[in-house]
Amino acid sequence: MKILSVHAREVLDSRGNPTVEVDLKTSQGLFRAMVPSGASAGQHEALELRDKDKRYGGKGVLKAVANVNTLIAPQIKGMLCTQQREIDDIMLKLDGTENKDKLGANAILPVSMAVAKAGAAAQGMPLYSYLGSLFGSNPHVLPTPMCNLINGGKHAGQENSIQEHMLMPVKAKTFSDGIRAIAETYHQLHKLLKQKFGAMATLIGDEGGFAPGQLATTEERLNLMLEAAKNAGYDGEMSIAIDSASSEFFSDGVYTIGSKKYTGGELTDFYAALASKYPIASIEDGHAEDDWDSWVGMTKKLGSKTQVVGDDLFVTNTQRIQRGIQLGAANSVLIKLNQIGSVSETLDAIRMAQKTGWTAVVSHRSGETEDSFIADLVVATNAGQIKTGAPARSDRNAKYNQLMRIEEELCSNAKYQGMIR
Repeated sequence: MKILSVHAREVLDSRGNPTVEVDLKTSQGLFRAMVPSGASAGQHEALELRDKDKRYGGKGVLKAVANVNTLIAPQIKGMLCTQQREIDDIMLKLDGTENKDKLGANAILPVSMAVAKAGAAAQGMPLYSYLGSLFGSNPHVLPTPMCNLINGGKHAGQENSIQEHMLMPVKAKTFSDGIRAIAETYHQLHKLLKQKFGAMATLIGDEGGFAPGQLATTEERLNLMLEAAKNAGYDGEMSIAIDSASSEFFSDGVYTIGSKKYTGGELTDFYAALASKYPIASIEDGHAEDDWDSWVGMTKKLGSKTQVVGDDLFVTNTQRIQRGIQLGAANSVLIKLNQIGSVSETLDAIRMAQKTGWTAVVSHRSGETEDSFIADLVVATNAGQIKTGAPARSDRNAKYNQLMRIEEELCSNAKYQGMIR
């Protein structure tokens, strides 16, 4: 159960950019973890340490790798791998800054994840069960997936555009049935795009969703997604989720979508009009990360019927989540491990949201890896919702495949979340 060694290296994420991988060894073997990276990152996120030199266009992570190998590893070698909180606290104190400015969240997080994997093995438990024991839950809820079928914004090289257009199989009976419905819809969407616009319209963005430049408006994208769902045999069985990533099209108090400009209140009205026309269950980052007043207004207007999710607003940070709770600025928080930088802090953020009656949506990043840790995390906390892209590319499907394995293992104890509101 003691940590024998910790070694980090530089590897590549799904975009071909460097990231940090950590190998942690105990007497039971080697436990490996990799950290993802976001494109539309919130300015309040924990620091992702990059080398900023000539290698990889400045995106190398050798500084973060060195921080693991020379600073973190000597501090935790010999500790029990089941001391998750203690090890995370040691790394946070070693860093000593609010946003992991010294070590980098991308140095701390893969160590924290590898420790959790080793701890699960030491206890003879699946990772989701072990994380559940740390969280204080009885893991059994399989999440409803939010699947990004049409990419916009930075994920598709488009400016002033809503970033993610997602479908949720809310009426499926099991997770496996739900992901099958999404996969079949995805292939129908491919056919529709090719028929209407040609093969170039089926190129995909960072998260596996299609990135057709021919669809200029949100309405066009949602209409085509619902048509694909109908063609696949799932008419009326899907809800819609959107992630605006609105900080990306906000400047000087004005939001710009396409050529149209909106105040915060007008943007809320835009979402309300969409929700009256389409089965929209969830809206993420509807307003910019520091436009608190607009968030409060949107939650008052739409929150009784729609999940209002804060991502850049909260960055998986309990201090910002607490402020959101006090203001009534949302009713849900997006959870990204690398936004905060350790497993323990991530569990704290989920716990805070759930205790106040909010939902928590566990999420990937646009620059992902083959590590399926978040699949175990979402079941461990019974969060009930996961965002991990389209059913395309192994970095996305690794999470879906792990969830199907967990569902099989839980057998009759598994409950599929389904409807979220």
